[in-house]
Amino acid sequence: MAPARTLALLGGGFSDDDDTLIDDHVLATAGRPRPKICFLPTASGDAQGYIEAFHAAFGARDCEPSHLALFRRTEPDLRTFVLAQDIVYVGGGNTANMLAVWRLHGLDAVLREAYEAGVLLCGISAGACCWFESALSDSFGPPAPLSDGLGLLPGSVCPHYDSEPARRPGYRAAVNSGALPGGWAIDDGAAGVFTDGRPVDVVTRRPGATLRRVSVGEGGAVAETPWDARQLAPKT
Repeated sequence: MAPARTLALLGGGFSDDDDTLIDDHVLATAGRPRPKICFLPTASGDAQGYIEAFHAAFGARDCEPSHLALFRRTEPDLRTFVLAQDIVYVGGGNTANMLAVWRLHGLDAVLREAYEAGVLLCGISAGACCWFESALSDSFGPPAPLSDGLGLLPGSVCPHYDSEPARRPGYRAAVNSGALPGGWAIDDGAAGVFTDGRPVDVVTRRPGATLRRVSVGEGGAVAETPWDARQLAPKT
């Protein structure tokens, strides 16, 4: 039997939150004891502070953290390295630049293979946008349609849906005009898990934050359908 293909869209995590709830959920979703988790900081230009924050967040936890830098690449065999991971965690930054660098190094094909092999792929902001066919991205300035994703999930996505003022009206307008296909909007504070292309679980660290289906309804108006998110509770 083929392994389940799993992706997680993150509206928070170690770079944004003052708790560990979403990152705890990522580790648990992998379903493995002491999972190997690799951070891809490409979208930030492999910012050293971002890399250090990842290792500070995961270094003392029940996992095996690593990171993969491409701007100062030291790993010669990307395929072997990535396929040995249980989780690939993609950070935020510039989506368009990240995708271009991935393709130059052949990492796009490696990530597709990892997805098919059952490696959990996840990420925040650019790290959520990259998995879809298209996204509302601020790669070139104000949020605008970007049709350049890996296409592991169909349709489009919009991160920071409830926290950045331009996101919700911009995404709704793009879907309404056909500039973007219908898709998913993730609020900050929520995380949505997709298995084999379908959402199967949505969690939140704060009331009201969730994953929303955004599409054009029968009457031609844009409709939002929020998921009933499960509240995450701190470990005791």
